[in-house]
Amino acid sequence: MKGIWRIGLTGAASVLALGFVGLTFTNASWLADTPRGTPWKVAHRGIGQYATGPGPNGCSAAQIEPPVHDFIENTLASLSQARRLGAGMLAVDLVPTVDGKFAIFRDEKLDCRTDGKGPLRGKTMEELKQLDIGYGYTSDGGKTFPLRGKGVGAMPSLDELLAAFPDTPILFNLNGFTPADADLLARTLRGSLRDMDNPRDGFSGSTAAVSRMSEHFPKAWSWSVEQAKACQRDYMLTGWTGILPESCKGGTMLVTMENSFFLWGWPNRLIGRMEAEGGRIVIAPPARDNSPLGGLSLPEQIGEIPSTFNGYIWIDDMWTVGPALHPSLDKRRDDEIKRAEAGLEKRRASQ
Repeated sequence: MKGIWRIGLTGAASVLALGFVGLTFTNASWLADTPRGTPWKVAHRGIGQYATGPGPNGCSAAQIEPPVHDFIENTLASLSQARRLGAGMLAVDLVPTVDGKFAIFRDEKLDCRTDGKGPLRGKTMEELKQLDIGYGYTSDGGKTFPLRGKGVGAMPSLDELLAAFPDTPILFNLNGFTPADADLLARTLRGSLRDMDNPRDGFSGSTAAVSRMSEHFPKAWSWSVEQAKACQRDYMLTGWTGILPESCKGGTMLVTMENSFFLWGWPNRLIGRMEAEGGRIVIAPPARDNSPLGGLSLPEQIGEIPSTFNGYIWIDDMWTVGPALHPSLDKRRDDEIKRAEAGLEKRRASQ
């Protein structure tokens, strides 16, 4: 009886060992083909002031690092600078106006960053053009406001954005959008010279809004953070089988480098599986404030990304991270980098 028991245990151990070996080879990244192409650098809101937290009453403009440049997020100047620093895609925020247009701006209300008051949706685009969008930025608790007067008339309209970047891939953040807002945006885009029904441009934001945009523009990249996180969770549970879950097929997976160890076949095998099913991967570290999505803010974070990664890298501070992606750009910013070193050391110590 004991002999039979030992044989049974030995057989079970052999099966487990063979199963482990099989899973190892099935999910081995080093046995997968090397992904083709290079990653897309997504400049979130272009170049802006780096906020160290959500700030009082959720106003991140009231808690920025001491400025080392005068760029204000989501402006044409900041987006152009992001392109010069190597951004391949621009991620901008849209808010509908009362006159049926769309402003490029982060907040639903004007009180935080501007000298205006109340909901942005209650203003016309002409009224928004009168505001100073650099009015509320401070790094010392309100003692000084270094960007006041530098953002007058700088809030772009959607029309201005499309005219300024006709050939640059754009990802529109539709946070706070309703399906009706999405319908209005679709009509506006169809009336422009830009054909949004292409895989280069895209929409992110609330699940309901991006689902509606995918109906209008089925070829565009439409995704929500909730959907991307669901894909990640489902793959962690079932990826060992080598089969993508339904939530990932044709969808988007959000990867923080902290959890990449739990992603079966990361990076090459997983990239191949997503590409085979029309999926995309976004690398983005956890958000530091109340934002639904975080982004790279320190040069050393780039070293955590596999050299074979060819997906999308979400970047919150393109001013700092951009030159690390393109070292030759450092020469053009020596003075600014020296001025920023103290701030970077403080930021590293806090993370």
